[in-house]
Amino acid sequence: MNSHDTESGLNHAIVEFYEKLSSWEHAIVREQGISLSHVHTLEALGFHGAMRMKELAEKIGVTTGTLTVQVEKLVAAGLVERLPNETDRRSVRVGLTAQGQTLFQAHSDQHHALTAELTADFSEQERGVLLSFFERMNRHF
Repeated sequence: MNSHDTESGLNHAIVEFYEKLSSWEHAIVREQGISLSHVHTLEALGFHGAMRMKELAEKIGVTTGTLTVQVEKLVAAGLVERLPNETDRRSVRVGLTAQGQTLFQAHSDQHHALTAELTADFSEQERGVLLSFFERMNRHF
């Protein structure tokens, strides 16, 4: 296989994996009754803890205006709460409520189960190599 074929094959495999993962994620989120963008907001807060709106917007790649609308809906749903910012009284932080933490954990558990299923036939060494490849690719974003 020449380098063009390899690059083309990699491109196809990455796109196919993304489409399959995205389809799986949409199906899982539909069962939870919230939007995918809301789940991504919950994931960022679940992984990183409470943070200012600007920081959260940067983490999930949206504008603060878009995030404000999302946070309003998540607050109304009882999944997110506004918290005082001890270092800057002019700004607020947002964090998960207990209900939001429960939903985040359930979604995270589903991701772990999928990862275990997808890599069940991999050796520990192969899993380590795959991890290093994903880490290297993720550094480019």
